[in-house]
Amino acid sequence: MTESELPSVADIDAEAVRLGLATSPFELHGALCGWLAGGGGGDDRGWLAGAFADPALSAPTAGTPLDRLREATSAQLSDRSFEFELLLPDADAPLMERSGAVFDWCRGFVGAFGLASGAKPPLSDESHEALADLAKLAAAQPQDEGDEEDEEALVEIEEFVRVAALLLHGDCVLAREHRQRLN
Repeated sequence: MTESELPSVADIDAEAVRLGLATSPFELHGALCGWLAGGGGGDDRGWLAGAFADPALSAPTAGTPLDRLREATSAQLSDRSFEFELLLPDADAPLMERSGAVFDWCRGFVGAFGLASGAKPPLSDESHEALADLAKLAAAQPQDEGDEEDEEALVEIEEFVRVAALLLHGDCVLAREHRQRLN
């Protein structure tokens, strides 16, 4: 496993169950991404308490799946090659499972982003629009069945979500780091 490779869904799910977290691996990854994109800090092992606004949640132990998830996600978001990936079910999973996971991911992202970035984050017009669209996706419900068109639409939504997360991270974290280097 490389530094920027995400742990498996099964490993993250098992760790979440072990810790008594009542959230899916997808929502958990979305929350981590929202926390990081909002400026919560990539080196902060205490991200779980911050991203879920629960100070009783202890920091994941070094080397555990949730700690590796933080390390890999932070590396991916900061990498200029746009290798950032969403933790989602495999492409051969049923449409309902995959779309539900995307909506879970968005719910986690939007909530944790708000906690990390505060009431008035420094967002571009494009980021404001992207955040509003992520909030709409977070409120969506998966459908039972779909056709080829629905499959293609979900792939487009996944790519939009990925790019939106990168855009928000760029506005709230990378732009701030750039300004600090200039000063």
